[in-house]
Amino acid sequence: MQDVRRHIDAIDATLVPLLAQRQGYVAQAARIKQDLNQVVDEARIEFIVARVRQLAAQQGLSPEVAERTWRAMIASYIDFEHQEFKRLRGMA
Repeated sequence: MQDVRRHIDAIDATLVPLLAQRQGYVAQAARIKQDLNQVVDEARIEFIVARVRQLAAQQGLSPEVAERTWRAMIASYIDFEHQEFKRLRGMA
């Protein structure tokens, strides 16, 4: 079990910097968008989820796990982008 946990910890150490990088792009989007209503783009969300499900299937990851993970991640980044949008415009 220790070996399994060590490998999971190593994967987490790889994922966190990637998530931080993604957050940086979300922050850029908050700067670019002109209206708070532009933060949520349902068509874009569905495109991403469909793409991730396809990539997951190709890599041996359960598409259902991938979809649930990405939807949760997207929801968190939407919350972050709302906060960043408001902070940048003195609305917080």
